[in-house]
Amino acid sequence: MLQNDTFLKALLRQPTPYTPLWIMRQAGRYLPEYNATRARAGSFLDLCKNPDLATEVTLQPLARYPLDAAILFSDILTIPDAMGLGLYFSDGEGPKLERPLRDEWEVRNLSAPDPTVHLRYVLDAVAQIRQALSGSVPLIGFSGSPFTLACYMVEGGGSDDFRHIKGMLYRRPDLLHRILEVTTEAVILYLNAQIEAGAQAVMVFDTWGGTLSSAAYQEFSLAYLSRIAAALTRHAEGRRVPSIVFTKGGSLWLESIANAGFDAVGLDWTIDIGQARHRVGDRVALQGNMDPAVLFGTPDAIRREVAQVLDSFGPGAGHVFNLGHGISRFTDPENVAVLVDAVHSLSRNSR
Repeated sequence: MLQNDTFLKALLRQPTPYTPLWIMRQAGRYLPEYNATRARAGSFLDLCKNPDLATEVTLQPLARYPLDAAILFSDILTIPDAMGLGLYFSDGEGPKLERPLRDEWEVRNLSAPDPTVHLRYVLDAVAQIRQALSGSVPLIGFSGSPFTLACYMVEGGGSDDFRHIKGMLYRRPDLLHRILEVTTEAVILYLNAQIEAGAQAVMVFDTWGGTLSSAAYQEFSLAYLSRIAAALTRHAEGRRVPSIVFTKGGSLWLESIANAGFDAVGLDWTIDIGQARHRVGDRVALQGNMDPAVLFGTPDAIRREVAQVLDSFGPGAGHVFNLGHGISRFTDPENVAVLVDAVHSLSRNSR
């Protein structure tokens, strides 16, 4: 029995006494306790692959702040790693893959990993975190989107121009579709395995979908997101398992994203949430969408920006407060406390 289910209710557009809140990348480098645990682990990847330590860092922000959900500590590139592409992290350069997909034979040989075998450490962490939460708040599982995973798998890491994957898209779209078919299958298996292990909501991060043209987004990202939404486990442990999709830079296609089959749509900070609500109506809940840079401001500025987001969304159900992207590592943890208090108090008072 969940002691606090406001997050799940909001995703299903059910009434809540206040607006629930969690923060993308809430277990991260802005917390000194996280940095200490990461140092003990030896590396980011070792931290991800150790269920005990993954549980520890997942719970750290909840020990500091009265957040309304926990999110599994992991990385979106666990799937390519399980496919044998060799994930590693370079200091100051972000994630890298040792064997990016550049040749046709590599793409043709690609297959979806069995998460119960190749991603067992993630599922063990999910089960362990659920036990440690003791029904206090729900646990969110997650994955990268097929297109975002494909970006890393073809580029071999982050990119300023995505020339390799976009070159493949326009030169050999059949190969890119092959990668997306396999990654879609992998994401479905992975998310459903997380739900079976104990995740009570799931989120798909389409971080790089917004780099595409409108037509390419529909064909190479949204079509595969819709297939994931249709194949997700919808009920577990006697209740609905809500799903969230987040395309950074995707506000141009908001109506199409809202029709993809997910329960909620995450918004970045470039769109007014009230306008977004007007555009999607009651089709989906909305998650977001304060600019993470607001947390570099004064406490008064943070409270003012929180009030602006809440006022823009307006009264009624279906809002989960979040940042418009992940929290910066340079954020003062005290400012996060101001944020959490402002969201809870201001939204409760406006009910």
